[in-house]
Amino acid sequence: MNLIRTYLLLACLLPISSFAMDTEPSIIITHSEDKTFYEYSLNGQILEIKVVPKVGPTYYLVPHNEHKEGFQRQGESSLVIPKWVIFSW
Repeated sequence: MNLIRTYLLLACLLPISSFAMDTEPSIIITHSEDKTFYEYSLNGQILEIKVVPKVGPTYYLVPHNEHKEGFQRQGESSLVIPKWVIFSW
């Protein structure tokens, strides 16, 4: 009985995030002199990188294979996640 109480106490003290994986992707935005990068990742793995150059069209870099080694350039996004444009000018 004491063992069960100990486990319950530990379960209450640990954050919920330690039990569950992240279900929402994170987006990291990085700026350079001539490009802006939007890095979409989920659970520490990069899903896609959106590259917005100051001159030229936007393109996407996606992992090349299942081992996530190297990236392949694409003209359109392959992600199916909600993306809303709030402001545009």
